[in-house]
Amino acid sequence: YCGLTSLAMVLNALSVDPGRNWKGGWRWFSEEMFTCCEPLEEVKKKGTTITRLACVAACNGARAIRTHADSSLSLGQLRSAVIYASKQKEYFLIGAYCRKALNQVGGGHFSPLAGYHEPNDAVLIMDVARFKYPAHWVPLKNMWQGMQA
Repeated sequence: YCGLTSLAMVLNALSVDPGRNWKGGWRWFSEEMFTCCEPLEEVKKKGTTITRLACVAACNGARAIRTHADSSLSLGQLRSAVIYASKQKEYFLIGAYCRKALNQVGGGHFSPLAGYHEPNDAVLIMDVARFKYPAHWVPLKNMWQGMQA
């Protein structure tokens, strides 16, 4: 569910109205509201992809730009995107990466990237699996490698 949880966090930060109540009178996104593009049961079993996550974002009022972190994405391009996003109110990044590349437990994972620390060339990961890892700083080069894994 990490992809959908990341998307819920971003849509809530953008103040996108889900058009329905979450609990009581609260109008916040939660994972179970994302019923377009793929069945939730499939996401629970297999996870999701960046392409499907962009589809879910679009059907819930967000403009999603997909960028695959393959060999065409340089470390400098990722740095520029992280710096730009950390200075904007309407622009967020969700990173898709391999936890093992960051010496963490687990495999593929999604989490919002929320800040950049220039002196250490590090990115702030707002990990959505807080029971495993709280928000934490990672060297940008390691994140880039994790995104390419």
